[in-house]
Amino acid sequence: MKLKTADLIIYGLVLIQPIAPVGIFGIANVLSHGHVTSSILLAMVAMMLTALSYGRLAALYPSSGSAYSYVTGAFNPIAGYIVGWAMFLDYLIIPIVSSIYAALTLHRLIEGVPFWVWVSLVIGLAVLLNLGGISSLARANKALLAVMTVIIVAFLYLAAHFLYSAHGWHGLLSIKPMYDPATFDLRAIMTATSLAALTYIGFDGVTTLAEEANNPRRSVPLATVSVCLLTGLLSAVEVYLAQLAWPDYHSYPNNETAFLDVTRLVGGPALFTAMAVILVVACFGTALTSLAGAARLLGGMARDNVLPARWFAGRTARNIVLLGVVALIGALSLSYEQTAELINYGAFLAFMGVNLACTRVFLPRSRNWTQKVLLDAGVPLAGFLFCFLIWWSLPRAAQIAGSVWLAAGALQLVFRRGITRSVELPTDRPSRRGA
Repeated sequence: MKLKTADLIIYGLVLIQPIAPVGIFGIANVLSHGHVTSSILLAMVAMMLTALSYGRLAALYPSSGSAYSYVTGAFNPIAGYIVGWAMFLDYLIIPIVSSIYAALTLHRLIEGVPFWVWVSLVIGLAVLLNLGGISSLARANKALLAVMTVIIVAFLYLAAHFLYSAHGWHGLLSIKPMYDPATFDLRAIMTATSLAALTYIGFDGVTTLAEEANNPRRSVPLATVSVCLLTGLLSAVEVYLAQLAWPDYHSYPNNETAFLDVTRLVGGPALFTAMAVILVVACFGTALTSLAGAARLLGGMARDNVLPARWFAGRTARNIVLLGVVALIGALSLSYEQTAELINYGAFLAFMGVNLACTRVFLPRSRNWTQKVLLDAGVPLAGFLFCFLIWWSLPRAAQIAGSVWLAAGALQLVFRRGITRSVELPTDRPSRRGA
């Protein structure tokens, strides 16, 4: 049975989750000087333009659903390797950021237990479940999505009721969450946007279903753009109401879990507890699945001889334990904000590569000058520019750490190729058939 566009959209929403902006709300609101809603919407523009590039490439090359393959095919294996190495950073960091937020939320629920205990418990359990053969919580994704949706709808209703009861319609309708002339600072908003983009990470998962899609050349681009649009609009409404309910962004008890405090304000302890429990389950599920994915990627890169095969190839259990140790060290050493910024460093390099690949692949094929200017050049280059501005707005520490990671990848490849002629960059190059 072929998947319809609606099926692809649901899959994408399951991947991203309707609680996506909860984690970044407090930090992004402080960074943007009270303009987190604008940051969410700006990030949405960049993601929608990039989503169209992903969708077009996935529809043309349905067997190559990744930025790594697209960039390799459009340019060369070296460029593909750089993007692939940046993506590998994301695979390493996602278990860390998920574990940190799960531990932060658990600490808010049971404050007597130290943060490091919760981090160790979350990561340790994720490692044990992976070693025991329980690969993920994916079977429960739809049920979890349904519960999360119910809780978000409850928050939206209770927040709207709270604001209307206190201030009438004036309390519900305000431009301040998007533009407050007293605190507006474009540089601050762009810095917050570089963090708010974390809300959309995972939209590209829709492209992996291109082979199963009905009319993929139409449905995959439409679904990827729709997932970004729906995620952005829902997230903007969530943070808009949260900003209005708690307008003083300087007074959060904890910036990293500020959204939980808003839920307690508008819905009392019941909504606070429900949101916290769902956050813990969702974050643990992400940590569990991303740990397994990182272990598979590590083994795959070793089989391609990009990493030492003797150390990593065919050693799934060892890889899981090793990555668990890395996750534990990272979670105890870094903050939620720092890890989120590192994810976006790698992700936006990949997004820029995909936008350039889209132009490189489609521009020479089209004989329609309107399509050349608007769709084959204009849209992907605009996506590249937006992504570059967001990537450039990342804090200096994230840029330095990400650059060190890229340099380490380049050095290890040079070293590997220097000691053995058997190391070859993968050339997963899509065919050059007409679009």
